[in-house]
Amino acid sequence: MKKQFIKIIFLTISYSLSFTLFADNHEKKYKHETIAEGLSFPWGVAFISNSEILVTEKTGKLRVIKDGVLLEKSVDGVPESLFKGQGGLEGIVLHPNFDNNKYVYLAFSETDASNKRLNTLRVIRGKLDGLSLNNVETVFKASPSRKTANHYGAKMAFLKDGTLLITSGDGFSYREEAQELDNHFGKVIRINDDGSIPNDNPFLSTPGAKPEIWSYGHRNQQGLVTNPEGTSVYEHEHGPRGGDELNIIEKGKNYGWAAITYGIDYSGALISPFKVKEGMEQPIKYWVPSIAPSGMTFYDGDLFPNWKGDLFISGLVPGDVRRIILKDNEVVQEEILFNQFGRIRNVVTAPDGSLVLATDSSKGKLIRVTPINK
Repeated sequence: MKKQFIKIIFLTISYSLSFTLFADNHEKKYKHETIAEGLSFPWGVAFISNSEILVTEKTGKLRVIKDGVLLEKSVDGVPESLFKGQGGLEGIVLHPNFDNNKYVYLAFSETDASNKRLNTLRVIRGKLDGLSLNNVETVFKASPSRKTANHYGAKMAFLKDGTLLITSGDGFSYREEAQELDNHFGKVIRINDDGSIPNDNPFLSTPGAKPEIWSYGHRNQQGLVTNPEGTSVYEHEHGPRGGDELNIIEKGKNYGWAAITYGIDYSGALISPFKVKEGMEQPIKYWVPSIAPSGMTFYDGDLFPNWKGDLFISGLVPGDVRRIILKDNEVVQEEILFNQFGRIRNVVTAPDGSLVLATDSSKGKLIRVTPINK
């Protein structure tokens, strides 16, 4: 317990003393090119190649950008999603062996077939053939269903061993459930690529626990990436009013929500008097006030050599990208970039090493960022 308090004091002091560099001269350093516009709330972005991009629209369509052109026709065969509140067609990831098996994974909210007043998070995979998604099958469905249309998580990332991590949010009104193992609220899920349960998941022998659970105690996790070596998994999640977190996800760990938090309720009321508890993990960084972190990429490209090994986190509020400089998995510096585009839903690294931003709008854009000298 003493070590935990020392750690929290260190984190608080580090946060207070850390400085943020505003890139006042970013226009001189980078050039910005709009590669697609007219997207309806773009959410997830996946590169098939540098010239072919898949984009999920929260309103329910899977769009294709090919050779710099947003195709008018969307992909057929995508299941219907529930576009309501914070729900819709959201996360996308390609199978690590996509070149051979053509599997695309999609995460979205959908109405509960047995009770139309309820909904849930569902993840499917299908084989992409041109503008058709075929052989669609469910690989995960969150349980139980919820009444709310908020806090789905819906981000995915493959691990080096071929298993798939999925973030499943706390549903907003179910925050106490994030500490319980008999449900999928506020969890990171780990499954095999076909939806089966890996035999080394941490809670397989825990009575009543959902076997898919990899970690728990989360709120609304909209960032999930691994480093190229596959040795670290980075996750960020929205706090309530303040308390957004950047975490390193490890097997079986409890990340504290809502027993501990750096945020308060939207009403101003206290959620918990605690910021630290024994047996609960601390974030490597937190934000007060909130930045509403919405996407994340681990930069391993060559266009920006000074950025190699850094995390980039898109923020909805006030609307920018945060460059997070890491050393030994600790945050040593934060820099604000690209604060001229408004709300940014996602940031991804393209195969050519450029950064691509997705703006959060009914007339959303994809914007490519490259060095001015390239």
